[in-house]
Amino acid sequence: MEKIPVPSVTTRTNSGGFSTPEGTIYVSKPFRSKSSKKLRAMVAFVPRPSHFDINNESSGANEFRGFFTLFWISMFIFTVSTYVRSIETSGYALNLRFATMFSRDAITLAISDAVLVGATALCVPFAKAISKGWIRYYWTGLILQHAIQTFALVSAISWTFNRQWPWVQSGFFTLHTLVMIMKVHSYMTVNGHLRYVSEMSQALLDDLRKATVAAGGWDQAVGDAQGHRAKLDALTTRSSEEPTPSGTPMAPEGSSTSYVDAPTAAALRQRLVAVSEAPAKPVDSDDRSVSSTNPHVLVDHPNEGIAAMAKDYSELEGELSSSGPYKVTYPNNITMKNFAIYQLIPTLVYELEYPRTDRIRPLYVFEKTVATFGTFALLYTVTETFILPHTPTASDSFFRALLDLSLPFMIAYLLLFYIIFECICNGFAELSYFADRQFYEDWWNSTSWDEFSRKWNKPVHTFLLHHVYASTMASYKLSRGTAMFVTFLLSACVHELVMVVVTKKFRMYIFLMQLVQIPLIIVSRLPAIKRNKLMGNIVFWLGLYAGFPLLCVAYVAY
Repeated sequence: MEKIPVPSVTTRTNSGGFSTPEGTIYVSKPFRSKSSKKLRAMVAFVPRPSHFDINNESSGANEFRGFFTLFWISMFIFTVSTYVRSIETSGYALNLRFATMFSRDAITLAISDAVLVGATALCVPFAKAISKGWIRYYWTGLILQHAIQTFALVSAISWTFNRQWPWVQSGFFTLHTLVMIMKVHSYMTVNGHLRYVSEMSQALLDDLRKATVAAGGWDQAVGDAQGHRAKLDALTTRSSEEPTPSGTPMAPEGSSTSYVDAPTAAALRQRLVAVSEAPAKPVDSDDRSVSSTNPHVLVDHPNEGIAAMAKDYSELEGELSSSGPYKVTYPNNITMKNFAIYQLIPTLVYELEYPRTDRIRPLYVFEKTVATFGTFALLYTVTETFILPHTPTASDSFFRALLDLSLPFMIAYLLLFYIIFECICNGFAELSYFADRQFYEDWWNSTSWDEFSRKWNKPVHTFLLHHVYASTMASYKLSRGTAMFVTFLLSACVHELVMVVVTKKFRMYIFLMQLVQIPLIIVSRLPAIKRNKLMGNIVFWLGLYAGFPLLCVAYVAY
């Protein structure tokens, strides 16, 4: 009989992973608690670099890495030639008309944005009040939370109209308001849920104490559980030491015990001795040291009912503590320092603890800062030279406007994507020691719109996945299809809201374009279309090429 290998002993790294000879692995085991009804590990943060990070080994080994260099050199030559042509025709490289527009009322915009960010700290005392039991999160706290978020959004939009800002300022302030609302929403929702879990955990522990009365009392139940665990360990040890005729350890008939080697058997014997010699650790109602990975001692009780309750209790307690090296526990996480760090971390989903780096690399921060300003200069040149002069009117040719704007908008989109997700997000991640740099995936290889929506903006995608898609299924028992529709509907409403603020028009164009993606996603999942990835990628790029100028022409000219 073939011997099943047992993995070698691993050590835990500072980032929360396990160091093995093959590399560092990160294990996140999802489970459903009978009391919590919450699927954990839906959103997992693990240390990983971004695709275009020059320190990324896979990026450095990419066969097409020379094309990345070609792109930036081409963009530089294109910009210089644009400046030279402008100087020859008008006497200056750029007329700076666009700069005059987006610098208008800049001091007021900066103060308004600072007030917006500072006001988010009010959620910390609110979360503290919920943790103390002064406000019950379900449903008083939840209603107050949504009322405050709605008030903040309405106030921000009203302020943009009051100041009569141009589209750059109004768009930036509205988008940043939405980002802050999402961060606060996640912070309040997670901490409110943890308060609920804490109450359920305490109630379950009380029920567990009552259940042990019939088993001889709490101390007797703990002793029985430890004795039962020792018997199981002894059985495992004996089965590993009994050789088969071929020399392979044989498990008892009907047993589900795995085969183990001699070093593992020795380790089990040491554990058995330690269990038998160590005094029983008293477990009281205030003990918060158990978790799903370090379960309560009563999970080994011979009574199945008591063992099941102890397992549920361990799982609930596991939700109240992080799995990282610092073991952050609720409600100790509710501090101004913790919230300030969360605000710096470029994610919209709050967690008790994130994977962290060991240090800040000054050269990396310098690289991202220079890349931000350099890429912004390219973006500014494209916008002022090739987009604004071709802004269409109702009398212009519709198809000619699409043709003139398609390439400049695509270049502007790529540059803006690089600034936000590669430069700004990575810069803030470095300053906040945040190790998970996967702010996007290979969206350029997308073969359908649902793949693109999952990959191009990971922070927003994880927020919608965690707080909209999964939340509606858990709270309102929606099906997967209905939850997906609700998620797309909310996303479409938010996109249309931004366009209303930016253009001062109510047209519903982008709202309808967002919802049209749903039947397109269904069609893209047909086997005949799904198999042809090249055709799917071509259709995706053609749609992206047409989408941006189409929205511009629709909202500006009509």
